[in-house]
Amino acid sequence: MDVKQLTENLAVTGQVRPEDIAAVKAAGFRSLVCNRPDGEEPDQPEWSQVAAAAGDAGLETRFIPIASADDIAASKDEFASVLEELPGPVLAFCRTGNRSGMLYQASQG
Repeated sequence: MDVKQLTENLAVTGQVRPEDIAAVKAAGFRSLVCNRPDGEEPDQPEWSQVAAAAGDAGLETRFIPIASADDIAASKDEFASVLEELPGPVLAFCRTGNRSGMLYQASQG
């Protein structure tokens, strides 16, 4: 995983797979937010699979899928609330981490 630290409490990365959860936990993350809609690519794991593995590891999870710029505008307040509610540090992911980063930026405005 290529993790990009945005704040002390938030980092973003590309697709997280169930087999990555041990590394996510070992890196000190306490929560995981998925910003990638299910079904974007054939080999992409379903969010339910990632969430189950994360839950088994004791991580808090949230699903805020972002498919377009409209979704970013519509979800920015929810993302800001989730960042306040979840125990940190939080790792947010999408396909590359870009949408998660843009959602964070929008949530700060």
